[in-house]
Amino acid sequence: MILIKLLLAHIIGDFFLQPQSWVEEKEVKKLKSPKLYVHIFIHAILVTILLWNMPLWQIIAIVSISHLVIDGLKLVLQTKKTKRLFFFIDQLLHVLVIIFCYFYFIDATFLDNIEITQNHLLLITCLLFLTIPASIIMKTIFSKWNISELTKNKESLEDAGKYIGILERFLVFVFIISNHWEAVGFLITAKSVFRFGDIKETKHRQLVEYILIGTLISFGIAIITGIIYTTLTV
Repeated sequence: MILIKLLLAHIIGDFFLQPQSWVEEKEVKKLKSPKLYVHIFIHAILVTILLWNMPLWQIIAIVSISHLVIDGLKLVLQTKKTKRLFFFIDQLLHVLVIIFCYFYFIDATFLDNIEITQNHLLLITCLLFLTIPASIIMKTIFSKWNISELTKNKESLEDAGKYIGILERFLVFVFIISNHWEAVGFLITAKSVFRFGDIKETKHRQLVEYILIGTLISFGIAIITGIIYTTLTV
């Protein structure tokens, strides 16, 4: 319950009680912005209210001070190009501090009971493989064709295809290890519907073949990875 309260305080303070105007002012004035310190004060108040009946002043102090340090470093180090990256790093660090505080001050015995098994390592390995390594494998396969010529003048978000591929492989993998093969069929059908417009409108047979091959390879890699994981963890 305490961990949930700490996460709730973070969500409310960072996303509900921090107007966009504050964010913009902090990015301009950085450490000189009064809104930065008001923001930290709001977090401290929220944590104090949610932990009102508990003598956990150490958690309040650590969460507040760490929030100031993390936000301050983000404001100083981030640029326009790295703004998105620093946002996720910022949120990850805040959550890690909260988790650390909970397990260190509240449930210290939890860490003693954590045991990383072979199945855990295999799961992490499979998930990591389905991200960048699988994308590189697919890129290598397609290197024999001049894909840039086929996709030239096609409006598309930067790296959208790569992220879509990673997400679909994650979903297929999760469906397989949870023994929901029907969901894999649904995902293939859903993607086919979205892709149907591209295939229907184009008169370029090579582009159609590229789309089909890419989809089949991506799903195939995820399916094989899922089968290997379920086989080795039986």
